[in-house]
Amino acid sequence: MGLFLLMIPLITVLLALVIKNRRLLHGLSLFTSALLFMVAIGLTKKILLWGQINEPAWNGFFYVDALSIIVLDIVIILGFLVSIYSVGYLEEDVRQGKIDEKRIRLYYILLYAFIFTMILSLTVKNIGIMWVAIEATTLASVFLVGFYNTKKALEAAWKYVIICSVGISLAFLGIIFLHLSSLGVLGKEQFLDWTALFAQAEALKSPLLRLSFLFILVGFGTKAGLAPMHTWLPGAHSQAPSPISALLSGVLLNSAMYGIMRSVAIVNKNLAGSTFTGNLLIAAGLLSIGIAAVVIISQKEYKNLLAYSSIEHMGIIAFSLGLFTPASIFGALLHMINHSLTKSMLFFATGNILHTYHTGRISKIKGILKRMPVSGTAFLLGLFAIAGTPPFSIFASEVNVIAAVFLNGRFIIGAIFAFLLAVIFAGIVFNMLPMFYGESADEEIPVQKNNLLGTGAILLLLILILITGFYLPNDLKELIYSAQRIMMGE
Repeated sequence: MGLFLLMIPLITVLLALVIKNRRLLHGLSLFTSALLFMVAIGLTKKILLWGQINEPAWNGFFYVDALSIIVLDIVIILGFLVSIYSVGYLEEDVRQGKIDEKRIRLYYILLYAFIFTMILSLTVKNIGIMWVAIEATTLASVFLVGFYNTKKALEAAWKYVIICSVGISLAFLGIIFLHLSSLGVLGKEQFLDWTALFAQAEALKSPLLRLSFLFILVGFGTKAGLAPMHTWLPGAHSQAPSPISALLSGVLLNSAMYGIMRSVAIVNKNLAGSTFTGNLLIAAGLLSIGIAAVVIISQKEYKNLLAYSSIEHMGIIAFSLGLFTPASIFGALLHMINHSLTKSMLFFATGNILHTYHTGRISKIKGILKRMPVSGTAFLLGLFAIAGTPPFSIFASEVNVIAAVFLNGRFIIGAIFAFLLAVIFAGIVFNMLPMFYGESADEEIPVQKNNLLGTGAILLLLILILITGFYLPNDLKELIYSAQRIMMGE
């Protein structure tokens, strides 16, 4: 089943190369994403029963445990919703003359190549192959960032590929040092095997392991959008097609953060504590949240604002990982899920807004609730959700993190963290609320009636983040607790 999961998107890419009819391409995409979704359900059930899947084929190439299945499920669930949203989105792009029909095929080829690379990065136990897959995500997604071939889109694509390639090169150096720390400890057949490295973590060479983590944090942190390596992210998120922005923010950043999580578990077990990694992660987290707070207050474009919000939330996850208590690890994993669902919903909504108003400037948009009652209402509620307002799910995970930091006795850091979250909330409300009321200067803008399937995906995500704000299914809790135990080395 595991290798089948990897083959599905590859076969879709090959089929998309020969299919020219756009309706068949839409159908192929929906079928593929639904098939991936069903396979993911089966894998998740097996993880709940057995704890891990380590298939013997290809020398144990395929490996999934509770930590990886959480991120993998996010990839596949959002990939499924993106495939639904993309049908109406692309058709509207063609109708408005933004793209021609031929580019729909290119879109789906790149989309499923992108999804394949993310699945690969999360289903291997060899950290070297994981690095290759995360680098491949850049190559697959850079053409999606520049999909519209505008000057700004191409500039964002170049910036994305250059900065992330430099970052991933640093991560490669970190992996080399990780391997050097294991010389004389692991056999050749265990080369960069995460399970073997974790099992023998106490025997690894600590100085090299510390150096390894520094490079891995900077390298994968660049791809995860952590400050000060975050500068590629606003341009890429704002210029990519809206469904791709949802994947970049809701999925790609998590895949890079996953690499950091694996490294944290090894280093902390080796050092018998989290002081070294914790100080670095807390500093990177607070810096990311602080930079996001400053920019969000003065932001003029709504997709850029959402991009800086992603930097904020990656900072929250890093900060929570740095605390490295059972409560904070639970909060980090829960926040990863909540942010992905909420931010994807918001980027879907921005797609509808762009198709109606044809601008990304906040000041040029008025009366969303009147002209787009469904998408506008969902977007308004989503903004309150992403800002951490109850009863939505992000409020629940942020409360978990705040409780963890104060229970750990770090009152000053906790106060700074809470203050920055309050500033970001104020910035989002102050900047974005004027979009929803008043009258647009262009009275000829039609009431939004496009992309009914996509609007359904928006509403589904809205329902999910509302329900999970006060109720978590037992199976999801068990997965998070299992992943927490993996991180803690229990």
